[in-house]
Amino acid sequence: MVHVPQTYDDLAEFREWAEDAARRGSIALDTETTGLDIFGSAFGLRTVQFGDSFTAWVIHWERGGWFQDAVLWVLRSLRPRVLIHNAPYDWLVLNQRAGVPMEELAPLTRDTKIMATLIDPRQPQEGGTGTGLKPLSGHWIDPSAPDTQGDLTAVFRSLGLTKETGWRGIPLDHPTYNLYAGLDVILTHRLYPLLFAELSRLGVRPMLLDYEHEIARICATMQRTGMVLDADYCRKLDGKLSEESERFAARARRYGVENVNSTAQIAEALSAMGEKLTEQTASGNTKVDKSVLLGLADLDLHTWEPLGTRRPNPLADAVVRSKRAGKWRKAYVSTFLETMDDSGRVHPMVNTLQARTGRMSITRPALQTLPSSDQMIRRALLADEGHVMVSCDFDAVEMRVLAALADVKRMKQAISDGTDLHDFTASLVYGPDFTKQHRKICKGVGFGKVYGGGAGTISRQTGAGLREVQNAIATYDRVYPEIRRFASRQERIARGNQMVTVTLTGRRLPLDRDRAYAVTNYQVQSAARDVLGQALIDMDTAGLLPYLRLPIHDEVLASVPAREAQEYMREIERCMTMTLGGVPITAGADTKNLRSWGSLYGADY
Repeated sequence: MVHVPQTYDDLAEFREWAEDAARRGSIALDTETTGLDIFGSAFGLRTVQFGDSFTAWVIHWERGGWFQDAVLWVLRSLRPRVLIHNAPYDWLVLNQRAGVPMEELAPLTRDTKIMATLIDPRQPQEGGTGTGLKPLSGHWIDPSAPDTQGDLTAVFRSLGLTKETGWRGIPLDHPTYNLYAGLDVILTHRLYPLLFAELSRLGVRPMLLDYEHEIARICATMQRTGMVLDADYCRKLDGKLSEESERFAARARRYGVENVNSTAQIAEALSAMGEKLTEQTASGNTKVDKSVLLGLADLDLHTWEPLGTRRPNPLADAVVRSKRAGKWRKAYVSTFLETMDDSGRVHPMVNTLQARTGRMSITRPALQTLPSSDQMIRRALLADEGHVMVSCDFDAVEMRVLAALADVKRMKQAISDGTDLHDFTASLVYGPDFTKQHRKICKGVGFGKVYGGGAGTISRQTGAGLREVQNAIATYDRVYPEIRRFASRQERIARGNQMVTVTLTGRRLPLDRDRAYAVTNYQVQSAARDVLGQALIDMDTAGLLPYLRLPIHDEVLASVPAREAQEYMREIERCMTMTLGGVPITAGADTKNLRSWGSLYGADY
């Protein structure tokens, strides 16, 4: 039953229910808001819902007065254990709009989304159940469980609203809106014991569940803090990128490409120029994606520096540069300006369990997709006034994790001796007179083992011939035989475990049957992510959380007082240093004693 209190007496009845529900166990908690931009000036909290497996109470926060008092009494005085689906969002909403500190609410929370992800991190399109509340309810509770989302969308349309404007514009008393809000807490409460039982059945360690909740809290705190935005720089950059996109698009038009986003036009024009395009997409069309175009433009996939392996194709170069400028303007600069709060800060969202392996991602904007050499976009994000930007990056963490997991004797010895691992590998594969290109190929093969890239991918990324790469992979496997043995053993175990590989920390990672070879990639990436997670927890324990800004790839970004920068850097490095399987995991902090993130990549501010 869904209750929507209208009077003071109704709220008194709600309080009685809340006290009784808290004595019986946990209470499910949820919010409805005007949109998703929590830190925007127009963002508002509309309702706060509480519920158990049979009863929901939808409290209209928007009404103020007694209604807000009732919510705050439950959260700040009664302080029950709470169940939330996707807790970081509601933590931040209640922190920003209800004045309930996240530090008070997070320790009381169990997040059913985290629990579901630890059972199966796959989305429906990948063959999993998904981690959304509705698909989980259909799978675990009742396939016919009511999904009022569709009904609500229809209501939005009937009111002349869209999915974006509907959350703000729908009347607070609309019955479908209140039913939607109430059912979510009922479903969350019913879901919790089922997920808990499944985690126990699968043998997922309780410590892993606690660990993920801690990381969620730490990353939500970083999101709340946000980063200072250089808005003037962003506005100028917006114009610059707009001009650059059009300039290269005009160049592409000289070769017959009227639309740089038309793969058909690009493929036809490149073929007419004599380029042989042999790769195809899954649908059978000619493949002219970023990696293909960069290869034709003779540009490195990561750094966009010239490879020197062929004559650059001017059309491919124009297309990739026009598309990049347009994408950077829309995905980064415009998003920065749109989401900047009243104090001049942006609040990138950290998704702590985004990938199947547990790898994190950054959204609004997707900062982890920036090329490693970029200074232009990073220049827009600043340390606080009187602070400098510091970055601390793990040293070749994926290769060290691989050495630890597979117990690669020669690799472990080289790491312990402080030898450059890629130099060492190149000397084993090519002999002591190896060249820079040989080193690049060996580095590519090593990362191919980590990320699952084959000979073709490594060939494109390094500019080396396919046969040369294939020979390097064969020799690599001979000098490091433990890696292949590890992969074979893990694949065999996974096949005996219904195609699930279990990581060092007990994380369950389902494998696709036609991609069982990815087991090494999954094991290494997941362990590297957990190394970062442990470092974040250690930094929180050390009191560094107020200075942390982003965890991004294998790097942690911090804003620290300029006068004490060296002391903070040493402490961050200490927290990011540990041992895994006898292999030292080390990190190096860097600062240019300047305010912008871009200063670490060559910017002058």
